[in-house]
Amino acid sequence: MNEYIEVNHLICNGKPVIRGTRIMVRNILGMIAGGYHIEKIVDAYPELTIDMVRGTLEYAAEVIDEEQVLAHA
Repeated sequence: MNEYIEVNHLICNGKPVIRGTRIMVRNILGMIAGGYHIEKIVDAYPELTIDMVRGTLEYAAEVIDEEQVLAHA
């Protein structure tokens, strides 16, 4: 985990969120997948900074790197 992400079972059922908000990491990832640029995400969520969004992406990359993906036959 990094300084921008928190996991607390009392917030969003324990899903990773941007610290101090209820904005879930998956929401940011969905926006990126939908073609949003970081600046547009910050426009949509003015309480976020560019560094917070980048930290969210770094967190997601770290989680994926730690996961073992099994190929289905």
